[in-house]
Amino acid sequence: MPENLKITIVADDRERQSRVIKYLSEMPDVAVEIARLSTGDYLADNRIVFERKTLNDFAMSIIDGRLFKQAARLANNRYKPVVILEGTGRDLSVNGIRREAMQGALISISLIYGIPVLRAMDSYETASLIRYAAFQIRSITGGGFSNRAGYQPKTKSKRQLFILQGLPGIGPKKAKKLLDMFGSVERIIAASVEEIQIVDGISNRLAEKIKWAVHEETAAYGFHDDFDI
Repeated sequence: MPENLKITIVADDRERQSRVIKYLSEMPDVAVEIARLSTGDYLADNRIVFERKTLNDFAMSIIDGRLFKQAARLANNRYKPVVILEGTGRDLSVNGIRREAMQGALISISLIYGIPVLRAMDSYETASLIRYAAFQIRSITGGGFSNRAGYQPKTKSKRQLFILQGLPGIGPKKAKKLLDMFGSVERIIAASVEEIQIVDGISNRLAEKIKWAVHEETAAYGFHDDFDI
């Protein structure tokens, strides 16, 4: 395939040990570059940024609170964000987590942050998904691609407000007050219930709902080894 028709995929240099890069490099219609990405693990065709997580890493990111901070950064970036969840239930033999907890996190990522989640069994399937998604978007859009279906905010502040309005009980006015107080979606997610309810119009009950939507306590997960999805 001519070089100018290939899909260029930039892989974050921290993914060097991943077999995904090996498989992408072997695809004749893909050109792989290695660089440091500020967000995500793979940038495909300068349109889609993929965050790749193994099931174990996904489970641990829920436990230590990283997941929703990463989701906020992905949702705020200029490219279409996608999460690829790689592995099977057998991969959770050490850090098992209840099915309900995993599903709750997936629902939050998909519905609150508007980030689609794709499943892959292994690194080869992850590479194939990245390639296929990039070619699919290129063929459908012919050059243009919206970051989210329907309304697409044009500026970073409007994107942040759009994300915040996906939280329970948060409309345009409360979203603006939250953003004015904390400065970013990431800081709102990291804030405590006590800090959130300082914002004018945010009651203790609403602050608790917001915190529940973006973070669940580790104690609620009830670890075990038979999780599969």
